[in-house]
Amino acid sequence: MAIPQHTIDQILDRIDLVELIGSRIKLKKSGKTYTACCPFHQEKSPSFNVDRNKGFYHCFGCHAHGNAIGFLMEYENRNFIDVIKDLAQQAGIELPKNSQDDNNKFSYKRSAAPKPAVPAAKKPVEPQADTLDRNNKTPAGNPSVYNSDSDPFDIPADVDGTAHLMLDDIWHDSTSQAIANDEIANASSKEGNLYDLLEQVAQFYQQQLAKNSAAQAYLTSRGLDDKACEFWRLGYAPSDWQHLQQHFSRDVEGLKTVGLIRDSEKGRAYDLLRDRVIFPIRDGKGRVVGFGGRAMSDDIKPKYINSPESIIFHKSEILYGLYEGRKARAGQWLMVEGYMDVIALQQAGLAGAVASLGTATNVEHLNTLFKQSNKITLAFDGDTAGQRAAWRTLELALPALTDGRELRFLVLPEQHDPDSLIRLEGLGGIRRRIEQAPPLSDFLFESLAQQIDIKTPEGKSRLMQEARALTALLPAKGSFKRLLEQSLRDRLGLGWNKKPAAQQQLLSFEQSSSLEEKALLLLLQYPALFNQMSGLLELVDANHAFGRALYLMQQADEELPDDPEQCLYFLLGAWPNEQERNKLCHLLDAVDMGVYVQQPERLDGLCQELVMQLTEQYLRKKLNLSGSIQVRQQLKNQLLEIRKKLSFREDIV
Repeated sequence: MAIPQHTIDQILDRIDLVELIGSRIKLKKSGKTYTACCPFHQEKSPSFNVDRNKGFYHCFGCHAHGNAIGFLMEYENRNFIDVIKDLAQQAGIELPKNSQDDNNKFSYKRSAAPKPAVPAAKKPVEPQADTLDRNNKTPAGNPSVYNSDSDPFDIPADVDGTAHLMLDDIWHDSTSQAIANDEIANASSKEGNLYDLLEQVAQFYQQQLAKNSAAQAYLTSRGLDDKACEFWRLGYAPSDWQHLQQHFSRDVEGLKTVGLIRDSEKGRAYDLLRDRVIFPIRDGKGRVVGFGGRAMSDDIKPKYINSPESIIFHKSEILYGLYEGRKARAGQWLMVEGYMDVIALQQAGLAGAVASLGTATNVEHLNTLFKQSNKITLAFDGDTAGQRAAWRTLELALPALTDGRELRFLVLPEQHDPDSLIRLEGLGGIRRRIEQAPPLSDFLFESLAQQIDIKTPEGKSRLMQEARALTALLPAKGSFKRLLEQSLRDRLGLGWNKKPAAQQQLLSFEQSSSLEEKALLLLLQYPALFNQMSGLLELVDANHAFGRALYLMQQADEELPDDPEQCLYFLLGAWPNEQERNKLCHLLDAVDMGVYVQQPERLDGLCQELVMQLTEQYLRKKLNLSGSIQVRQQLKNQLLEIRKKLSFREDIV
């Protein structure tokens, strides 16, 4: 069975490599990647790394590396076809019965141009200015007659006969031109490929832009320079009803398949996009799969027309600008509403802007972006409709928010979109807004607090009830669900962190005396972080309070209450040393954890950083005490590895 590469790429794109490998060996989160002892050779310290975003694993010890397919073939000793069938089933992708079936899926039959007798040329009659609209060639005063979904040849009876005559001339002229083009075409080619065809159409539209001064002037008025137009391959669709048929006379079937040519009720073909600026839409591999057309006047409705869904164009799976952002190696990703927003931001220096294609943001879009970065910002208009869209996006995003993923909500000033704001404030202003955009936890709390009076016990109870209905949508696996619930309780004054107003000045978390004290504070306040810290059990001193807390939590295991505050009381009650327990209570009351209470998304990164720093500290201590040359070398190798990870972290707490 020959399987096309694009089908393999699609399967790999849908498979979560961390889940796949993690179901077979024990993985531990380490910065942006996951580590384990290599399953392909014997080792005591982990050198096997799995990168979810890149879909790749690598062992620094034996140099084994590959993707999901390679891992299963090696780990389970299976052949390629067996593995690919299994993964395709998991990904919900149907494999072709043979390569020819898959190739046929994206092919169409090219046809010879029709060769009817060509009548003597007739001189077109110039329509009256008050009869036809020049831009759309529609009857004046009735712009809806020829919208993209109606029959352009179905003229109302009360329209001047001049319109009938002009449409007949267009039909005959286009047929004559099609015959001429067909004589030049390569007659030996009987089949075409849809991807190749759309690439040719994109080039045709680009050539037309160079010939149309009005379209060029429009793009200039929107602040786009020649470099941006070239980078985004912008074009122009002529106003003729049948310009595509004229230039692609043998490919009408393919153009109908992708929706660029439609049939009128009388069976005559006409072009979907006319007299519009054209935005080619590319998939993740850079292939043109569709087009967006923007009217050059706001009075023309609809302003935007997109290619319809087709066998190669699935709007729910494609983001405009994703390919270009990857190509530019974008480090910051922002989802906006329109093509012009994406292009304006890229032109100003923010390469990671993307937009959905005429559809609302969905989970598929978010998961696609989370593969590029664990931190995504969504931009919404500041009006009521924008607020509603932001809340809908919050609800649908919750199931996708696994540990480590951070979603921020940038609400723009009223009367502004990213395109206008970047021109007003510049790149620096937009970047500041993105950095200050509230995370999901803030947005959720503030949105609920605006609707509910939280000054009363009844209001607090109602807010928690509504919040629990939302947090129930979060993944059960991981710590974010419990951290967010604890954060909401603490903000309402229902947890340990609510200190009396008359209390003395609190120490900030950063003022804590040691790494171990910081880790202990986090563990006691946020027991859900135990899973991330449990790897330190092999290194930590059991006589230190932090080590004792880790061992108590390990021993208690399933007996620990789910509620964070009850869990804290459980641990303090189980503490063997009363004097040490009193010190812990004093420490909890004396240190302000406010910044982390308000932003639980930061806890994951903070915990990862502390675990790596403590690992380095414990390894150095063991190295100083060790006398064995072999053990010392192993410790040095582990230290080198952890220092590499620390040096490459981008977000230092």
